[in-house]
Order: sequence, then structure tokens, then C-alpha cells
Amino acid sequence: MAVTHLLYLHGFRSSPRSTKAQKMAARVREHHPQVRWWCPQLPPSPSRAMELVTQGVSHWPHDAMAVVGSSLGGFYATCVAEATGCRAVLLNPAIDPARDLAKYTGEHTAWHEPNEHFVFEPRFVDELRSLECGPVRRPENYFAVIAKGDEVLDWREMTGRYPGAKIKLLEGSDHALSDFDSHVEEVFAFLNLA
Repeated sequence: MAVTHLLYLHGFRSSPRSTKAQKMAARVREHHPQVRWWCPQLPPSPSRAMELVTQGVSHWPHDAMAVVGSSLGGFYATCVAEATGCRAVLLNPAIDPARDLAKYTGEHTAWHEPNEHFVFEPRFVDELRSLECGPVRRPENYFAVIAKGDEVLDWREMTGRYPGAKIKLLEGSDHALSDFDSHVEEVFAFLNLA
């Protein structure tokens, strides 16, 4: 079934203004104007972020929706896909954000808005831990673009998290997937938008 509703989830310190989110939004507008696109600004609290997302897609048709997630957004996207059974595209997804972000508690600036500050509280690490969902139940619903050149996350952990999924393993690239334009066709082919 063609996808009529598409959710994009950005990473830690990121926003709907990220390069990948903007490129995805522009392409959806241009080639799939009938598709419902939603890329919310996620709050720093993981439980609040997932509440926002869960509420936002609660009336979406699960068999005609998909989610794309980058980095921490990839972790959230996995939660959404496991809860709804929808397809998911993961861009260098965070595998154990509770472990990885524990050392980043404190105040941060927003990546795309340096004047905006937020606090990543110690309790948010526990919230991340509580969101962890076990092995993926339907690996055929996942497509992961993973860069061996990711300077933030380990590509071995990322590929190991999604056995049986479609994985595009890049020899180089980086955490931001600066070469995203080279992969966007495959991403959209997998999404199968209406």
C-alpha cells in the first residue's frame, strides 16, 4: 500500500530545519503534494517527545504511514515503527542513546538556532532507557542508511541492531550524511509514497 502520511524525526540538538529534514520536506512538497508531512520540533525530554509523536500520529492509518529518523530520531522512529507496524527509514540511528547521552547532561545550544538553549536533564537518560524496545519484529519494514565514517556512532552497533533489515552501508560519509543527496532516491523508493 502506498504511504500517505510521513513523519520525520530529527536528532539530538537538531530541528525541523536540519538539512535532511528540509530536503525531504521539499521533495515531498514537489513530488508527493498529497502526502501528509509532519516534522515536529522534539522536546528535550524523551518521554515528552514520544508522547508528542504518539499523539500526533494516533489518527494516522498505520498501514499507510511511514517514519524517517536521523540519529536520536532513528531511535524514536524504531519505537514508532514497532508500535504501529509501519515502515521506517533510519539514518545513522542511535542504538543506545541512554548510554551515549548520559555524558551530555546539562545545558546545550540548539544546532540551527545558537541563541536557543535547552537543558538535557539527568532524568532524561532514564526516560531513554524506559523507551528501549527489544529486537525488531518485522525487519522487512526497515531500511537503514549507515555510514562507516560516522564520527559519533559505531556502524557495527547500528548494523547489528537491525538484522534482516535492508541496510545501505556506506564506506565513508559522516554522522550528518553530508552525501544524503546520493541516497535520497533509494529512501523514497523504499518509502513508496502516494
